[in-house]
Parts: sequence; structure tokens; C-alpha cells
Amino acid sequence: MSQLDPQAQALLDAAAASGLPPVYTLPHNEARTRMRAAFIQGQPEPIDRMEDLRIPAEHGHIPARLYHPAPAEILPLVLFFHGGGWTVNDLDTHDRLCTLLAKDSRSAVVSVDYRRAPEHKYPAAVDDAWTALLWAAEGQQVLAGDPRRIAVAGDSSGGTLAAALALKARDLSGPALDQQVLIYPVTDYLDPPTESYVSRSSGYSLNLPFMQWSWANYLPEQWSRDDSDLFPLRASSLAGLPPTLVLTAEFDPLRDEGAAYAQRLKEAGVPTEHWHYDDQMHGFAMQTRTIARARRAIEDVAAHLAAGFRGQAGGRP
Repeated sequence: MSQLDPQAQALLDAAAASGLPPVYTLPHNEARTRMRAAFIQGQPEPIDRMEDLRIPAEHGHIPARLYHPAPAEILPLVLFFHGGGWTVNDLDTHDRLCTLLAKDSRSAVVSVDYRRAPEHKYPAAVDDAWTALLWAAEGQQVLAGDPRRIAVAGDSSGGTLAAALALKARDLSGPALDQQVLIYPVTDYLDPPTESYVSRSSGYSLNLPFMQWSWANYLPEQWSRDDSDLFPLRASSLAGLPPTLVLTAEFDPLRDEGAAYAQRLKEAGVPTEHWHYDDQMHGFAMQTRTIARARRAIEDVAAHLAAGFRGQAGGRP
């Protein structure tokens, strides 16, 4: 039987000992403050160039942040979308993760701070992600990136946005994507529950009440269970999508829907790798300073991205 990584368990124990109320019981602005306090600690990871950007949009602009490890070179582009139940987290909470991805993959990473719920419900986040992709694909000089080599990536609800973008790009004849990386993505609704929602619904970093809170924040009054922008697993076909890497964690309610998405991609003929971390929990990829295997996982993901941009198989070491 799998056991949770002791370093991950230590984080859970510390959270339990704090006595703080669960994030999902807080007003959304307080929840955001709590998450920022949890993830913005210590000195930032150094990188040759980091610059905050404003992507033009119909509603004004979309904040974004560029991470470039070699400013004198034109590098492949990775559009990254942070998780947080479409409600919490931001550019700063994912700053270290994006820096490491950029440095280790030797890519220009653009982290996109899409509009969040509940102030901006679906489809605002998807619209912002699509606007960012179209903008990057135009060949913005400020990015020092190659618009012919673009990947999309994201963790958790950000993985949902990345998956939705790949589907939209295919269906709308949009920018050609080299690859997509989905780190423990949300791919379906929580009802009816999968086995992992039953067995991992509480006691770990992500639980059922948080997902119920997140969906309540994000979903508008009218929505369809067949909408692939909301639920990529419900797309009628996954054929023609770019090569994909899916990461799942054993101690995660989202485990089964991530695995199901990877399986459907394979069945549709999409070159797909599914990396399952049997000793990790949801969100582990952000804990690169406290969970040793998380740091190795990001190194592996970055190597996979780099290999994909070179047109090589990016197999897990």
C-alpha cells in the first residue's frame, strides 16, 4: 500500500497544528491572503530576466509575468496557468515554480494571471487564457520567444485552462501547440464522485469541501456538463491534440479524473505520458523547497518540455 512522503506528511501535520480554519470557510479575499502567506516564503529563485507584463484584452489588460533564462536568445514559449480553484493563488504564489520551469527547460515561461472567481465567473478565465495564447502567438518581441514553438501548462485548475486551450486551438484552428503539460488537472465535475474522491476526500492538501467551494465560486448560473472548456474529459473527441504529459498524485481527490484524461488521450492516438506519483498529494509540485521529490519532479517536467521542443520523446528519467 502506498504511503505519503514523510516530507509531505510533515506539511500536513504543521497545518493541522496551526489551528487555522480551512481556507474554504473564509471570504475569498482572506483565503487569497492565507494562500499567499503559505507559498510566498524565503528568497525568490534567481533568473536572468523576470518582467511583469500587461497583455491587452477587451476588458483592459491581463497581468502576466515573463521568466527568461537567456535574454539574448530566442527560446520556446511556455504559457503557464496557476491553480487555486480559479479563486485563490496568483503570479506570486507560483513564482518559484515558474522560475524553475523556465531555467530547467531553457524556455521563456509566461505566467498568466487570469481573472478569478467569484468576481469573474466562467468563462472569464478561459477567455483570458485564450487572449493570452493569441497574443503570444503573434510573436511579441518583448517575450524573446519563438511563436512557432508554444506549449501550454498548468497545475490543478490551471491545468484545466491549459487543457481547454489545447481543445480550443484545435477546434478553432488557432495557434499550433507543440505540447501540453497538465499537473494534477481538474478534468471533470465532482459528482458523481470517482473512487479517489471517496478515498481521498479528506485528510490531505486538497479535499472535497475545497472543490465544492471552488466550483460554487467558478460556475455561472447556467452551465453544461458537456462543455469541454469546463470539463475537458467530456469533450466528444480528444484526437488531434498536441503531445501531452499528465501528472497525477496518489493522495489527491483529482487522481482518477487525471488518469482518465490521460487514458482517453492515448486511446485517441495522442502521444501521451502519464506520470503517477504514488507517494505525493495534490499541490506537491509547489513544495520544491520542502519536498525533495517535488524538486525532482519539476526537473523531470522541464526536461520533458525541452525534449518536446526538440522534437524528441521526453520520457521520465
